[in-house]
Amino acid sequence: MRTIVRIDEKHWETPSTVTLRFRYPPAARPGQFVMLWLPGDDEIPMSLSYPSDELKGVTVKAMGDTSRRLLDLEPGIQVGIRGPYGNSFDLSPRRLLVIAGGSGGATLAPAAESLRQKGGSVTVALGATTAKELLFRERFSALADGGLEIATDDGTMGHRGYVTDVAARLLSERTFDALWTCGPEVMMVKLTRLAEKSRVPIYCSVEREMKCAISMCDACAFGPFHVCSDGPVFEGSALHKIPDFGAFKRDPSGRRVRA
Repeated sequence: MRTIVRIDEKHWETPSTVTLRFRYPPAARPGQFVMLWLPGDDEIPMSLSYPSDELKGVTVKAMGDTSRRLLDLEPGIQVGIRGPYGNSFDLSPRRLLVIAGGSGGATLAPAAESLRQKGGSVTVALGATTAKELLFRERFSALADGGLEIATDDGTMGHRGYVTDVAARLLSERTFDALWTCGPEVMMVKLTRLAEKSRVPIYCSVEREMKCAISMCDACAFGPFHVCSDGPVFEGSALHKIPDFGAFKRDPSGRRVRA
């Protein structure tokens, strides 16, 4: 059932990304998502970038028409929320490598914080197109006791190139119990191969078109799975069996198109 909530806080994280905070009591686990409805517009899935407190939050990047409209919202405006939905990250690894690309940090930051609270050690590689678009850099820096490494496509901060380059080096230099990642699927495909080569279990938070969030509409059909209920967190070995992973997606009308 959808709950109407008022936006209490708005924070600009990057020039294209904002965090919206609202009071929503239902408990949520790291990695789960909610469906956010802008009255008069579409309902879209949003990872909870702040899942633990009563004052929860979603972090929105301008991607489509609805997300761009969400960036214009101000405190006091009401939106609809339902959920949380989906599975979550397993917090048992003791030595964790986090690879966050683009807006993927919105999912990974709270999950990594939860693992640190349980005594695990976290190393982070954070990637973006340019330094101004690095999401939650200070937040990751505060939690990453194993260090934070940066990669930007244009070289404005850290390694010039892809964050997967940094991941490859870290996997060759250190030992990890698990790798968590979220970001563009082409990035996650490469990471699953690197992790398999290094014999490190990898868990990917997959983003797909969603409408119902309860496995009824097939909008998020993903091989034999529904991302809304079987995911969004998938183990790498399962993803290797899905031909669509990194190659095809579904558009809002349900057509299978090139990713």
